[in-house]
Parts: sequence; C-alpha cells; structure tokens
Amino acid sequence: MASLRDIRTRIGSVKNTRQITNAMKMVSAAKLRKATSAATNARPYQQALAATLQRVAAKAGDVEHPLLSPRSTVKKVAAVVYSSDRGLCGGFNGSISRKTDELLKSWKAEGKEVIVWTNGKRIRDFLRSRGHNVVESRVDLKPAHFEEQTQAISAWLTEGFDRGDFDEAWLCFNQYKSTFSQIPTFARVLPLAITGESAADAEYIYEPSAAEILGNLLPLYLRTLIFQSFLETEAGEHAARMAAMDSATRNASDLIGRLTLEYNRSRQAAITKELIEIISGAEAL
Repeated sequence: MASLRDIRTRIGSVKNTRQITNAMKMVSAAKLRKATSAATNARPYQQALAATLQRVAAKAGDVEHPLLSPRSTVKKVAAVVYSSDRGLCGGFNGSISRKTDELLKSWKAEGKEVIVWTNGKRIRDFLRSRGHNVVESRVDLKPAHFEEQTQAISAWLTEGFDRGDFDEAWLCFNQYKSTFSQIPTFARVLPLAITGESAADAEYIYEPSAAEILGNLLPLYLRTLIFQSFLETEAGEHAARMAAMDSATRNASDLIGRLTLEYNRSRQAAITKELIEIISGAEAL
C-alpha cells in the first residue's frame, strides 16, 4: 500500500494537471467562439459563389478554361492536407491522418504518383513517417496567415495543373460540424466541376461576356475553397481541444476524489493501528 506521503504527492500532482487542463479548456473555448463564427459565416459566401458560377456556366455554354479541363488519364495527384500544429485535441489529428494515409495509399495502389502540401506539424510528420512525398509544408499558421497561404496554395495548384505537373488536386481537412464532431473531408478542387443550371428563374444580362466572367470567377472560387478549409480546420481544432481538455479536467477531478478517499482510509487505518498499539502497551503494563 502506498504511504500517506506518496498519496499526498500524487494528489498534488493531479491537482496541478487539472489546473493546466482547465486553463487550456478555457483558452480553447475563447478561441472557439471566434473560429466557429468565421467558419460558419464564410459558408454562405462560398455557397452563393457556387450558385453564381452555375448560373454563369448555364449562360456561357461550352467554355474552355484551364481549371475546367479534365485529363483523359490521371497519373499524378496533388493533395493539400490540413492538421493542427499541437496535440492534446483528442482524435482531431489522428482521424484525418489515418484517412489521408489510406487515400494516398489507394492512389498509389492504382499506379498514381502523389505529391503533398501539408499545413500543420502533425500531418507533416505523420505523412513523412509513412513515406509520402511531402513537397511543401507550412507550420505555426495563425488566422492572420490564412489569406497569404491561400494565395500561395492557389498559385501552386493552378500553375502546376496548367503545366501538367499533376492531373488532379484534392483538399483533405476536418470539416467543423459541432463541438464534438469534426468530419474528415476529401474534396477534389482541380479540375473544377461547375454544372450550369437547367433553368433559371430570372434572365441575367452579363457584361462583359459570361465566358469572361466565368474565367474570372473560377480562380476566386478555388481560393474560396482553400480559405474555407483553413477556417474549418481552425474551428475544428479548438472544438476538439476544448472537448478533450474538458474530459481530462473531469477525469482529474474524479481521480482526486478517489485518491482523497484512499488517503483518508489509509490515515484512519494508521491512526487505528497506533491506538491499538498504545492500548496494548498500556494493558501490558
């Protein structure tokens, strides 16, 4: 049985851990409100832009654009993958890492070459350890960096796709659903798939031509998809960390309760033993 000193030391250690996890939970909760607001507020813009592209595509008819040109055969795929830089956020990084690894391996099994751009230390280290070709990586990204990184990734994808460096491009990220649910999502972004509406409620007059407008909107739509992936990842990370730290805090409180009970029982047993020894000694005299 552990001594009273050992139990007191462990109780103090668990209390310190509980204090840290509770502080991390509060920090993530504060950041979560801003991150979820940014992610959810950006979704209507993305949806409205997609609807606008559909209307313009219906008016433009058959339009040739580099971002819309599918390849007859897909031999090389580019993947942009997102994770957090830090751990202690439950299965947030583990789920996207495992599923991305499975997807990349399935492409390789089909004979395709895969190149990867990673955002986040966790996914970078994981994919490198699995032998995947990480050609670009970004770490320690803050919301203030998202726009700049979106521009960089968009340029890398469009230029590489136009040159024929790869035949498809995918985004792999956790989509924020709720505090306790982040869904690993895999979306093909190149070639873009824009289908025109079969019928429109109103007649639109485009100036300049619908084809020219579509050509300007397509790169914007690609940037919007990439930027939204950053926002979803940021919100999902803080939600997962808040939930994980809340669970850790409650577990620490439960452990402290059990250790305190064990301490009191051991202390009572020690006192009882001392009383018995004193009484026995007195009777012997």
